[in-house]
Amino acid sequence: MSTIFFTGFPGFLGVELLPRVLRRSPDASATCLVQPKFAAAALRRAAQIEAAEPALAGRIKLVEGDITTPGLGLDDAAAVAADVTQLWHLAAVYDLSVPRDLGVRINVTGTHHVLDFAEQARTLDRFQYVSTCYVSGRYAGPYSETDLDVGQRFNNYYEETKFLAEVEVQDRMRGGMPATVYRPSVVVGDSSTGETQKYDGPYYALQWLLRQPRIAVMPAVGDSTAFRFNIVPRDFVVDSIAQLSGDGRSKGRVYQLADPMPLTVADLYTEMGRATGRKILRVPLTRAIAKFSLDHVPGVQKLMRIPSSAIDYLTHPTHYLTGHQSDLDGSGISCPSVPEYLPTLVGFMRQHPDISSAAMI
Repeated sequence: MSTIFFTGFPGFLGVELLPRVLRRSPDASATCLVQPKFAAAALRRAAQIEAAEPALAGRIKLVEGDITTPGLGLDDAAAVAADVTQLWHLAAVYDLSVPRDLGVRINVTGTHHVLDFAEQARTLDRFQYVSTCYVSGRYAGPYSETDLDVGQRFNNYYEETKFLAEVEVQDRMRGGMPATVYRPSVVVGDSSTGETQKYDGPYYALQWLLRQPRIAVMPAVGDSTAFRFNIVPRDFVVDSIAQLSGDGRSKGRVYQLADPMPLTVADLYTEMGRATGRKILRVPLTRAIAKFSLDHVPGVQKLMRIPSSAIDYLTHPTHYLTGHQSDLDGSGISCPSVPEYLPTLVGFMRQHPDISSAAMI
C-alpha cells in the first residue's frame, strides 16, 4: 500500500483535503505529521473523518514530529519515506506579524527539511506545495504564475519567508522533483456556509463595522478606487487544489488561486456595508498615518482591533494573473464573486463571534 504524507494536519486545508485525496486513491493510506501540542486535536479530527466516511477507517496514521527538525523529528525518516508516493506540504505559519526568525524557522527551514524528506521517497509521484500569491511582495503590476523573483519588496516577514520557501521548491522542481505549487490569495470562509477557523484579513474590517451603529466610520487608505483586494472563499481553494492535484497537466505548474476579477477596495467597502447593514462614512488617510495611528496613538489599536500589518493590503499594487486556472475548465469549479457570498460570511460571524484571529504555530 502506498503512502500519502501530509504536513499541516489538523489545519483547515489538511482536514478538508485529506479525505478527498484518500477517496481518490483507495489503495493508499495517509501518514500525517503532527506537532505534539496538536496531537489531541489531530486525533479528534481524524476520528471525525473516519466516522463520516467509514471507508477511510484505518487508513489515517498520525505520527508526531516537527518540520523545523532535520528528518522531521522522525526516528527513521528514510523508512517512513520509502513508500511515499504523494507528499502534501501544507504546514506554515500564516501570520502577517510573524517575527522573522520564527518565519524563517517554520516556513523556510521547515520547507527545506520537508523537501529533503521528499528526496528520500524513491517512488514519489508528486510534491504538492501550498504557497501564497503574496510571494509577489509589493510588486507593482501584473504578476503571473511563471513569475517569482521580480525584484519585489515585501510588506512583512510572512511574505518574505514564503517567497524564500517557494524559491527552494522551484529550485528542486528544476532539479527534477515532480511538484505542483498552489498560490491562494487572501482566503476567507466557505462561500456556502461561511465556516472558517479564524478571523483575520478582511474580517478585521467586518468586525469593526459590526461593533458600530448603523452609521459607521471606516478609514479609506490612499485612493481606494485604484487598488484591488483579492479574496477567495476556502471552498474554491480546496475544490481547486483537490481537482488540480489529480490532473496530470498540473505537474510542474504553478496556480494562482485568486479571484480573476477582484473588487476595488472602494467596492469591497460598499459590499461590506450592505452585508453588515451599515452606512459607511469613509475617513481619508495615508497608509503611513493609518499604520502610525494603530501602532502609536493611545487607544486606537484597542478600539479598532486591526493590526497595522493589515493596512498594507488596502494599497496593494499587484494584479494576479490566473491563466492556469483554465485547467479547471469543465470541472464546474470557478471563483464566485464577493457579493455572492459576503453576506454568508457575515451571517457566520454573527452566529460565531468568539472565533479568534490566532494562527496555528
